[in-house]
Amino acid sequence: MSAPRLSVADSEGTRAVPIDKPVFLVGRRTTADLRIPREDVSREHAQIERTGDQYLLSDLRSRFGTFVNGELVTAPRPLVHGDRIRFGLTDSAEATFLFDEGPQAGLTDGPAEMSDLRQMAAILNGLRALGSGRVLDEVLALVLESALDVTEAERGFIMLASPGGALQFRTGRTKGGDQLSGSSFATSQKIPRAVFETSKSQMVSDLMDSDVAGAHGHTIATGIRNVLCVPLRVAPFGPSSSDRTTDRVIGVLYLDGRERGRLLSATTVTSLEAFATQAALAIESARLYAESAEKAKLDRDLRVAADIQRALLPEPRWKGTTLDLSASTVPCRTVGGDFFDYLELGGGAVGFTLGDVAGKGPPAALLAATVQSHFAANAPIASDPADLMARLNRALLRRAVEARFATMFYGVLSATGELAYTNAGQEPPIVVRASGELSSLDVGGPVMGLLPGATYQWAQLSLAPGDIVAICSDGVTEACNPAGDEYGRDRLAALLASAHGDDPDELVERVLASVTAFAGTEPQGDDVTLMVLRYRGSGVGP
Repeated sequence: MSAPRLSVADSEGTRAVPIDKPVFLVGRRTTADLRIPREDVSREHAQIERTGDQYLLSDLRSRFGTFVNGELVTAPRPLVHGDRIRFGLTDSAEATFLFDEGPQAGLTDGPAEMSDLRQMAAILNGLRALGSGRVLDEVLALVLESALDVTEAERGFIMLASPGGALQFRTGRTKGGDQLSGSSFATSQKIPRAVFETSKSQMVSDLMDSDVAGAHGHTIATGIRNVLCVPLRVAPFGPSSSDRTTDRVIGVLYLDGRERGRLLSATTVTSLEAFATQAALAIESARLYAESAEKAKLDRDLRVAADIQRALLPEPRWKGTTLDLSASTVPCRTVGGDFFDYLELGGGAVGFTLGDVAGKGPPAALLAATVQSHFAANAPIASDPADLMARLNRALLRRAVEARFATMFYGVLSATGELAYTNAGQEPPIVVRASGELSSLDVGGPVMGLLPGATYQWAQLSLAPGDIVAICSDGVTEACNPAGDEYGRDRLAALLASAHGDDPDELVERVLASVTAFAGTEPQGDDVTLMVLRYRGSGVGP
């Protein structure tokens, strides 16, 4: 007669733990009789109490439940020889109750199958130790190789669910290690589909059986007779994890062979199901790791793109011979479609621009860089602002991209304060005079990149010392607060009304702070770009 004990397979290996106390405690605490240091195991998770000749298992209100042979323990339950006990979320915290005097003494499978279970437990521990750093193909290969070695199956394959929910062949191989492609793996798809759809394992001891032979003729023709297919199931983490109906099946593990061997032994089937649960976790971790690595690479690429975009912009603060200029751009994503630029044209004149490309993110950033490069190349040779805008419009139309266009304001300020400008659909800039009078610069034409025959007008006005020109993208005036109200042009005009002679740096900060305060908790919905120019007067040094 053997003493009652638990056969435990975990990260410490496979071992027998005697139940040698009237009340045997299982949990995460260090003083537990069976300590399982896992986050899904409660400090005092369950207990086994001897009552006469019986051993009763009780769950101690654990967070993630205690299970016997897959059933949730809700009341004290008598244990019998061979009962499989799971503590918490996964089969990695599982034990087998052994008591040779129990009513079910003598399992149908002998020591060889128990050895299989120990081997499988060791594989599970190794698989968990892989972590998420292994790439998906390596994890799939290890899972399949391990399953073939322990079950002595002749062939095996793994199918995973696509984003659309269809099963797709991922890897296959023979016991000898030869790779098999999906097209060369002759087998019926009926069993894998049924296992995937029902989340229940299927074991066929003889495909020649008249009840199933008709559906598996292709497989039978290869000499295959025995099949075992188990679901790759991932349990959710959280309070609902005790409900197995919430499990998610990510694929199937299929094994077959000519000889029954160990493939269809009861212990092997049970062990393979436990193994498949751990394998599914490893596969899912590898898949999530790969997705995370790809996202991290994309994030790095976007950060590099943002650095390049910032490098293409001029210095945000500049003092010329007759003017001071300050600008700022805040993309709503890592990179944006707004830009600003300025350059000296000779004779003391300065050209300056602010533009906004339709869209957001990398596509808009690419087009913004294109427009900015055309501006730098054409501004010095254009006869007037309207001529420049027409040149840029033609350049965009030569390599037109569907639904991609740009708005833009361009002005040329002479040393004597004469401002010539044109506006291609941009939010009209505001001029602030000493008297507090405000005027808009709206002469121009349509947005660039839409109309092949578009023509543009230009206008001219004189600036006095201290006059301010404020140019912004629609990300400023169309910024919304949580109630859905827009910041609006009137609010911007009211802020600028008393700004005559103000320092452009301070004025840019004041406007951006006002927009941020107005938006509150509402996320930024568009790129926000602002340029402020102050004319100091002819002959006034910086």
